Amino acid sequence: MAYILSVGTSLPKHHVDQQAAAQFARSQFKRSFKDIDRLLKAFNNGEIESRQFVQSIDWYQEHHSFEEKNNLYIEKALAHAKEAVFHCLHETAFLTKPVPFDEIDALFFISSTGLSTPSLDAKLMNVLPFSPYTKRVPIWGLGCGGGAAGLSRAYEYIRAYPEAKVLVVACELCSLTFQPQDQSKSNLIGTSLFGDGTAAVLLTGKKAASKYTRLKTVPKVLGTQSVTMKDSEDVMGWDFTADGFRVIFSRDIPSLISGWLKEQVDQFLHQLGFSTEDVSVFLAHPGGKKVIDAYLESLSLQDHQLFSSKEVLKQHGNMSSATVLYVIKHFLEHQSLDAGQVGLCGALGPGFSSELLLMKWEGLS
Repeated sequence: MAYILSVGTSLPKHHVDQQAAAQFARSQFKRSFKDIDRLLKAFNNGEIESRQFVQSIDWYQEHHSFEEKNNLYIEKALAHAKEAVFHCLHETAFLTKPVPFDEIDALFFISSTGLSTPSLDAKLMNVLPFSPYTKRVPIWGLGCGGGAAGLSRAYEYIRAYPEAKVLVVACELCSLTFQPQDQSKSNLIGTSLFGDGTAAVLLTGKKAASKYTRLKTVPKVLGTQSVTMKDSEDVMGWDFTADGFRVIFSRDIPSLISGWLKEQVDQFLHQLGFSTEDVSVFLAHPGGKKVIDAYLESLSLQDHQLFSSKEVLKQHGNMSSATVLYVIKHFLEHQSLDAGQVGLCGALGPGFSSELLLMKWEGLS
């Protein structure tokens, strides 16, 4: 079984509060929407207080070519991934001692907000002292679902190689996909939600977990489930234009969650011998306030079970795939479960798809 041992993060330095973001949106969209004041209520009602961007907010007011934005993505993503991995392998709140870079057996790199070949995991191999024999698994295009999917694939790797140490890195620079010339309502709503962030998670088998963990109880992944809804490709994703990535963001996402996710969750838990009543915490990719509300209603959860998801959304907005890894870190830092208690981790992404993991907390010391 795979244990989640440590999480490290890296945030850009440009901190923008939500009121400043709303004023930016007003300046960008006021000529296209007569009801701009009504639409800007999304900034106040979304329970997001601040976000972080790789560039100052003034930079986004001007048009930038896809080439310029993608080159910036490669530069900034590499720097933030390097920092997140370093923090993950040296985090004294989670680890009794640093985990050597050259003991990492596999590196899963998750992103959907820029392009690079060689992939960013290859570039990361050249700026950190990994073994040249580390297996690299770049995963692109899973959007908001990518962080949970990366954890699932790492769990499956460790099931095959129980002695392995595996890193999952999720890096999303959502702000670099912004197109000021895109005057769609989807782009306006996206401007109220998305931020930039990078996170790295270390998963290991039991032997390494016992050797390195500082935590009283550690989350052990019991199983995973991946589900794709038929004929739902237009729910979320990108359109690709000469200027780069144009966001597709359906207003139906909360209702899709309410009508579809509960069946998937119930089926998954039943297969592993559990029910929603057994779940103490839901470490969910928050998406947005309406998404959290849909989780609460459809799964009959209490606010405290989504506390970390709500806090991450409030402080950082939606950082696509990286967000759920921030949620895990927040929970491990601020709360704990007793040995034997279980938690659900999950995210939704393009496809339209869901990725779920069930975790059970276990004492190893």
